Amino acid sequence: MPDSQPVTPVTFPPAFLWGAATSAYQIEGAVREDGRTPSIWDTFSHTPGKTAGGETGDIAVDHYHRFRDDVALMADLGLTAYRFSISWSRVQPTGRGPAVQRGLDFYRKLVDELLAHGIKPAVTLYHWDLPQELEDAGGWPERDTANRFAEYAQIVGEALGDRVEQWITLNEPWCSAFLGYASGVHAPGRTEPVAALRAAHHLNLAHGLGTKALRSVMPARNQVAVSLNSSVVRAASDDPADLAARQRIDDLANGIFHGPMLHGAYPQTLLTDTAPLTDWGFVQDGDLALAKQPLDALGLNYYTPTLVASAASAPAGPRADGHGESAHSPWPGADDIAFLQTPGERTEMGWTIDPSGLHELIMRYTREVPGLPIYITENGAAYDDKPDPDGKVHDPERIAYLHGHLTAVRRAIEDGADVRGYYLWSLMDNFEWSYGYGKRFGAVYVDYATLQRTPKSSALWYGQAARAGALPSVEAV
Repeated sequence: MPDSQPVTPVTFPPAFLWGAATSAYQIEGAVREDGRTPSIWDTFSHTPGKTAGGETGDIAVDHYHRFRDDVALMADLGLTAYRFSISWSRVQPTGRGPAVQRGLDFYRKLVDELLAHGIKPAVTLYHWDLPQELEDAGGWPERDTANRFAEYAQIVGEALGDRVEQWITLNEPWCSAFLGYASGVHAPGRTEPVAALRAAHHLNLAHGLGTKALRSVMPARNQVAVSLNSSVVRAASDDPADLAARQRIDDLANGIFHGPMLHGAYPQTLLTDTAPLTDWGFVQDGDLALAKQPLDALGLNYYTPTLVASAASAPAGPRADGHGESAHSPWPGADDIAFLQTPGERTEMGWTIDPSGLHELIMRYTREVPGLPIYITENGAAYDDKPDPDGKVHDPERIAYLHGHLTAVRRAIEDGADVRGYYLWSLMDNFEWSYGYGKRFGAVYVDYATLQRTPKSSALWYGQAARAGALPSVEAV
């Protein structure tokens, strides 16, 4: 009798999408070409001290000029889907008025190239790069920004809706609101807790108005979704104070967006806990009904769980929430809550590797909105990747990370979740926001001096998975 039985392969449904994701400011470059004007990230990255080494997305990885080669690379790897974002200020430079057709033409050509290679495009309308003129008028804390977003959504929907079936209104609105306006580690770099709460509400409103605008101009077959970086928040103990801390952070991380978008209401506990900061008078009659538009799918982004405790019971130490260093908290009204480092192996971002959190997240939303299809719109890891002397880039840590998290996705499917696709973050190394070019999330290595692309071993492994619809062993490449 053999010592071991053959390992049952981890297989996926035939229609499962195997994708990768990027965002405009992180890869495109060409920031002053064809009518594009500055976004808040152009301004922020050019402000001394805001990004590592003063690095910017001016060139990034020059995808604007190299997109055809990048699409051919995706096809060579066997990807079946690609999620990218639109640069708002490339399409509508002031955030108002008519579109710049040269800007839209880039995305038309990109979509055509993807379709010609059999790759399904998924468009994200907003991945953090608000036109600077709209920020000068107050940004997301101002209600009019939501109206401007709806106008922009209609423009892009009219231009691409005949060829793109998958649409995402906002990517990680939590980061836009709380890293941009509370802790200030992201553009526009403001540190105003009440403004952050206002921004969160207007992002909810923008999602609803944008969804209505898209549906007014697109074929009924098209799917509209939103991508939330919903946190898996865990309490450090069963102590009532720690459990109460978990609920408060869950409200600020999750309920503040999925409450309005999925259920048409903010959690009452959120309103109560933030009452010392604001009476939420910026919420107008009808706003929550607008935010709760029927969705065709839900996008979930996951990297690592969050561990919290009552500050009274926790040892003193830095705020280990994984969202960058700042003297200002991204958690309004939660200064009495401690964020603890979860145990286990970590990525270069310092984030603990825990695939069980992805399974937990999927099952939470499967219970909360039964019947709503789910896509994993971001999941991945940063490692200190370097080419070998032979020019190859071996990243076995990332292969193990992907194998673990994709296994968690498959387990969720077995447990009844309707997960229809996975988008690896990221297709290639790129500008990693305030970290500059120091953190490499890509499955494809980019030499920033020459901009040459080299698929890492993880890209080859993921391509095998995409072609087979099953996970190879971690030693397969």
